[in-house]
Amino acid sequence: MDDMTPVEWPNGARCAVMLTFDFDAETLWLSRDPDNARRPGVLSQGVYGGKTGVPKILELLREEHLKATFFVPGWTAEKYADRVEAIAAGGHEIGHHGYLHEWIDPDFPEKEREALEKGLESLRKTVGIKPAGYRSPAGETSQNMIGLLKEYGFLYDSSLMDQVSPYRHVLPDGSDGPVELPWHWSLDDAPYALFAIKSPRPIFTNEHILSIWKQEFMEIYRWGGLVNIVTHPQIIGRPSRLAMLREFIAFVRRYPDVWFATGQEVANAWAAKAKTP
Repeated sequence: MDDMTPVEWPNGARCAVMLTFDFDAETLWLSRDPDNARRPGVLSQGVYGGKTGVPKILELLREEHLKATFFVPGWTAEKYADRVEAIAAGGHEIGHHGYLHEWIDPDFPEKEREALEKGLESLRKTVGIKPAGYRSPAGETSQNMIGLLKEYGFLYDSSLMDQVSPYRHVLPDGSDGPVELPWHWSLDDAPYALFAIKSPRPIFTNEHILSIWKQEFMEIYRWGGLVNIVTHPQIIGRPSRLAMLREFIAFVRRYPDVWFATGQEVANAWAAKAKTP
């Protein structure tokens, strides 16, 4: 099925909207530059995500009566176990996001497997779950990834940007792989608002971000596809950006037949419909 074919979403919905939060905390900065371990000022942006961002996001989701998906690195789950437990207690989905937000090097497949296993073990130890979904840190993947996800029993992946609707991966041997839930940088808060002294760039206004998200939503709604919003507690959890997210939710709700869902719900619904003749 190509992008132009509307998906038959549950209960006659016109499109699906996923609100996802990559709870990287300090791993975002440690994976970019190990020297940041000595720089509390840099790391404090990640600390904000765990200390303030996640609780305020959970508060917003409660107020809006919405369930979301949080992709959590294993390191983050270990340090912020109380926050991850609060996410689970709120009925939200927890997905896999590496161990230390590692950027995968395709030349070292054993390190990719190690990060996958360590992340799984951390989520098992902290909240006792085996995640159904995976998102690669920074969108960095390898040719091995989809095979690994099938081997470890993942229902879906959300790492690629080649469609706006879900599809099924097919492995080299012709067997079915996980469902892909595509995303794109234009629906990610990081390109607009992530700032680092070592690589400074403009911080876009919330109005700029919101205008793109709204226009992307409107067209994907017309296509009948999946709107996969990718955010980070240390970014979207800032006061004005929480207000921006609330405004986006209100905008989406003005459209009829929109299904807000977790990644697992979307993957299950798409897979069930794909099996129907």
